Amino acid sequence: MLIDFEPGDYVTNPANKDWGVGQVQSIIGSKVTVNFENYGKRVINVKNVTLEKVNYEN
Repeated sequence: MLIDFEPGDYVTNPANKDWGVGQVQSIIGSKVTVNFENYGKRVINVKNVTLEKVNYEN
C-alpha cells in the first residue's frame, strides 16, 4: 500500500465528491485523518477507500 500524500496535502474522496476538498491531518499506518470542507474530520482507511490528491489553493 503506497500513500502518495502527507499531512498538509489536499485530497478528495471520489466516491463522495460532495464532501469537498479535505486536508490531510495525520497518517498512521493505513488510516488517514482528513478534515473535509463539507463533511468535517474523518478517519479514512486507505485500504478500503481511495483518496485522490489534488492541487488546491484557498
